[in-house]
Amino acid sequence: MNKTALLIFITLFLTACSKQYGRYQQANDSTPARLPSAGELHDAVPRAEPHSRGGNKNYTVRGKHYQVLKSAEDFTQTGIASWYGKKFHGHLTSNGEIYDMYAMSAAHKNLPLPTYAKVTNLSNNKSVIVRVNDRGPFHESRIIDLSYSAAYKLDMLKTGTAKVRITAITDFGQKPGQKPGQKQAPAVITQVASSPEPAFPSAKSPAKDRYYIQILATRDQKQAQATATALASLYQQKVSLGEKNGIFRVQMGPLEQGESLNSLLTTLQQNGYSGAYRRKLLQ
Repeated sequence: MNKTALLIFITLFLTACSKQYGRYQQANDSTPARLPSAGELHDAVPRAEPHSRGGNKNYTVRGKHYQVLKSAEDFTQTGIASWYGKKFHGHLTSNGEIYDMYAMSAAHKNLPLPTYAKVTNLSNNKSVIVRVNDRGPFHESRIIDLSYSAAYKLDMLKTGTAKVRITAITDFGQKPGQKPGQKQAPAVITQVASSPEPAFPSAKSPAKDRYYIQILATRDQKQAQATATALASLYQQKVSLGEKNGIFRVQMGPLEQGESLNSLLTTLQQNGYSGAYRRKLLQ
């Protein structure tokens, strides 16, 4: 085979692959090589977010038209869930983010992006909180596509699908699953005075270093308050809200150095708080 023929063959082969797989490297989805770590199994942390610029217009897929809801308020749905994994890992989601099969995320045909939702496996009553940031599944009998970690937590990997109930989370001051009007333990939030350091009491014991996690800094007091309330309620950790020069800071702690601190920090970073970091508590 001469060089010209060889080049033609390679071009045709690559074109055929491109047509078959589209923008993905795999023709079919596949299971990841490893299971989710403990830190990757924490629920997504609901918080108030503006709708993303991408993925929130009505659209058409395979000739079928889909309408995007203006709000997720009071949204519930029951049906079949599936999950998607390695084929889509690292590729763009519908709202322009990168799909991470180990993050607590999901795809839905109609919910605004992003939307936080509680998904319950009705066969075993296990539940997970996910952040919807993608579109799909475009299969008539399925209502939601879950990330690999979310599907693992719902114990549905063996069956591939499960009957679930979806409940959108739009009240960030109320713990997911709490009935309207039901009292809950007050979130541990301390309104702190203007100070560059967190207003935690000094640790009495010098034996172990203690830290806090700086989660959010914003000029939006309402957003900071909602975030602090949601985090304290979900994680049952002490969360403080402080203000300095018009900047509201949400901080969690004090926490001792160790696996739980590292796991918590990783979870926060993977669920919308990429700028979260730890700082040593001054004695």
